[in-house]
Amino acid sequence: MKHTLDIGSVEPAFADRKILQGVYIRVETGAVTGLLGSNGSGKSCLMNILFGMLHPALKSLRIDGVWADRFGADEVRCLPQHGFVPDNLRMDRVLRDYGLDAADFFGWFPDLDKLRGSRFGTLSGGERRVVEFYAILCTPCRFVLLDEPFSQVMPLHIDTFCKLLEREKRNKGILLTDHRYRQVRAVSDSLCPMSGGTTRPVRRAEELVRWGYVNRTD
Repeated sequence: MKHTLDIGSVEPAFADRKILQGVYIRVETGAVTGLLGSNGSGKSCLMNILFGMLHPALKSLRIDGVWADRFGADEVRCLPQHGFVPDNLRMDRVLRDYGLDAADFFGWFPDLDKLRGSRFGTLSGGERRVVEFYAILCTPCRFVLLDEPFSQVMPLHIDTFCKLLEREKRNKGILLTDHRYRQVRAVSDSLCPMSGGTTRPVRRAEELVRWGYVNRTD
């Protein structure tokens, strides 16, 4: 059964200036939706609202057509831009706390096996991101929201991320945004560009070139 997450009518205002207006995004299980947005597009503001870090006067969230004021952990998991795992926890403890299979994790990321007993505070930014990405993406839920998942991550691990996204989208709907537009385009089943606080439907591939999300040589 396909499940849907509909995001719309999100209109926060700061100092009487509307940051977002005319926003509509649909996320469906079985697919990755790529949210594209340059600096100042309103993308970060939208993700912070979805994560519950900002509280606009007006927002519309529906899961399978049912209005939702907030997300339950069994329904939606969120990966914020900044790290969230305490420095004193060990890598294997984090995987265990999320109920995840350490053998599966180290099967995907064998180069990190030597760090399984290391505390988070001793890991590099990219190593931390790998564990956090896996923990959020692979924990059972219906939808996953990923904000800048590729940040500080080496190309080899980004390739593994893309393979994991393909696996996990079979039973989940995934909303992904990152400044690495090429990777976002490659892994996404549909694209939702943002500009001036508004989402835009993509009608032709040439529009992505005009908006700066695709180079003419790509």
